[in-house]
Amino acid sequence: MAALNPVAPELHRLLERDPHLAPFKQDFERRYATFHRILKNIEDNEDGLNKFTRSYQTFGIHRFVDGGLYCKEWAPGAEAVFLTGDFNNWNTFSHPYKKMDFGKWELFIPPGSDGVNPVPHGSKLKVVIRSQNGEIFYRISPWARYVARQDTSVTYDWIHWEPPVPYKRKHPVPKKPKSLRIYESHVGIASPEGKIASYKNFTHNVLPKVKDLGYNCIQLMAIMEHAYYASFGYQVTSFFAASSRYGPPDDLKELIDVAHSMGIIVLLDVVHSHASSNSEDGLNKFDGTDSAFFHSGPRGTHSLWDSRLFDYANWEVLRFLLSNLRWWIEEYAFDGFRFDGVSSMLYHHHGIGVGFSGDYNEYFGMQVDEDALAYLMMANHMIHFLHPECITVAEDVSGMPALACSVMEGGGGFDYRLAMAIPDKWIQILKEFKDEEWNMGNIVFTLTNRRHGEKYITYAESHDQALVGDKTLAFWLMDAEMYTYMSIISPLTPVIDRGIQLHKMIRLITHALGGEGYLNFMGNEFGHPEWLDFPRRGNNESYHYARRQFHLADDQLLRYRFLNAFDRDMNKLEERCGWLASPQAYVSEKHESNKVIAFERANLLFIFNFHPSKSFTDYRVGVHTPGKYKIALDSDAPEYGGHNRLDHNTEFFTQEFSHNYCANSVLQPNSQRESDGHSRGQQHKHHLEVYIPSRVAIVLENTDVAN
Repeated sequence: MAALNPVAPELHRLLERDPHLAPFKQDFERRYATFHRILKNIEDNEDGLNKFTRSYQTFGIHRFVDGGLYCKEWAPGAEAVFLTGDFNNWNTFSHPYKKMDFGKWELFIPPGSDGVNPVPHGSKLKVVIRSQNGEIFYRISPWARYVARQDTSVTYDWIHWEPPVPYKRKHPVPKKPKSLRIYESHVGIASPEGKIASYKNFTHNVLPKVKDLGYNCIQLMAIMEHAYYASFGYQVTSFFAASSRYGPPDDLKELIDVAHSMGIIVLLDVVHSHASSNSEDGLNKFDGTDSAFFHSGPRGTHSLWDSRLFDYANWEVLRFLLSNLRWWIEEYAFDGFRFDGVSSMLYHHHGIGVGFSGDYNEYFGMQVDEDALAYLMMANHMIHFLHPECITVAEDVSGMPALACSVMEGGGGFDYRLAMAIPDKWIQILKEFKDEEWNMGNIVFTLTNRRHGEKYITYAESHDQALVGDKTLAFWLMDAEMYTYMSIISPLTPVIDRGIQLHKMIRLITHALGGEGYLNFMGNEFGHPEWLDFPRRGNNESYHYARRQFHLADDQLLRYRFLNAFDRDMNKLEERCGWLASPQAYVSEKHESNKVIAFERANLLFIFNFHPSKSFTDYRVGVHTPGKYKIALDSDAPEYGGHNRLDHNTEFFTQEFSHNYCANSVLQPNSQRESDGHSRGQQHKHHLEVYIPSRVAIVLENTDVAN
């Protein structure tokens, strides 16, 4: 097994791709050695990685064939452990656990007198912890598979989940897509109604929309159980329990199964960066101490999030977290994970008060938590070794080099990383600059500034930009006029017109130029109005902003449908041509005065005219591949709320004329021939001449190559 080699076998590849990392070779070697040591210990002491990461099959509560139960917990700080619940009329001490080595405790409960399970499905349970000083605590097992809040109770109850007829999957898992188009989703807000929506609602009402829009992946947020709804799922209390507020576990299994039947894979937004500080219904102080799963003292608390921080060097924490990933894959059939809060994990400072400049010295040395990094390497190795079809994505704002390179190269092992600078750039542009001041070179730089050899998920906006305190792109563009002028019966105001046109252009150029995968937060595809805010004291527990108004895109009298249609056709074109799975685009033009950007990718020529008023006729654009080009997508088309200024029957033929360092060029019908700020490279020998209206994005396809 290559991973058992104590030296990263492919580190030389990483250093060849980026020679600037050579001074940090020892850091990569040390990180890999830590990973290797953990893996070897698992192989030597736990009967292998497969068994170790399936510890959910022994920890918690499990039924024997004869109907009896085996219960197992890790509570190193406890003086005694008991199980109580409905099954023993809440007798606190009638069922004591036996103490084992290494802080583990086990309990055998024989089958009932009738030979059946002594703890019926649906009954309530508690683990009772007697601490070293004699205090008694009632806890939920860290391995609990189902917890729910009953009636008006503030805390969650642990409910034994063992249905007599468990859900059986009906559909095969789709193959891993070459181009990843992610629909970031939250089940609870996936309804126009002011309430917590259900798994069933998502399955029946949202999945068909996702399929129609051309997304092939759903990223589900807020699934791991969290006591506080307004935490957006980022304060997890029960790591093995799917949130009961949306329905029972089988409903989530059905959701994923139906998604698979549509050819859609499903990623879990997994939170292993921290845990809720709740103790009665969370992991905190499970055994009566402030350590166990977490660092003790100040190191174990995130000062900004008021949450607990895992001790990734602890053997049982590794068992718990790795098994947790395996559980979601094998029990629910998730197809991978988006790891939240990776930046907080990677550094002892957790990114608090630190601005990353890109200096490589920021990513190495004492500030890096190499235990956390080794855990991430181990998690990715385990996932890809045991479930090679699964996908992992890292949310890292710091820019840690090699995070999305293979573990064998000394990297973090993620398949993708989020291009987190891109949405921030769009918000900055809309907030700080007039349209005439937009810097084409800066836009192109932000969209293309990514590490060679690492794949990125690009996005114009995610849930972060939708949260209260910020605004979606649509709201930044159109603001209050969205309430009064989005009907086609009302006049098309300059604000609404500008907003609709730029919304499409921003999303397309981000999709086509910014990465190797694409993400959209639910509702943003049609310019969802307003922000996102969960019910809380500050808004009188209102659900008004904790919903998605999908009906707006379905209303033929509203202009939201134009944005929705463009998003769909943009995805469908990518599905057909596969630019996300193609090499990075060649940018031939970024003209500052004309506000024109042009680039080639996947046999397509993308042309953007961001100028607010200037249209160009006979505009020459260089191309590498000669042939006949036709319009494949046009943001100015009437079905997208455009002004219908382009003739889609026009055929554009390349001319052998060097332009913008391209071998060919296309003319876009009377242009200014100069191109300040274009990308340097091989001279284009061919060109096309094209008409480019103001505020329009055009995608031309080389039909000779396509056919």
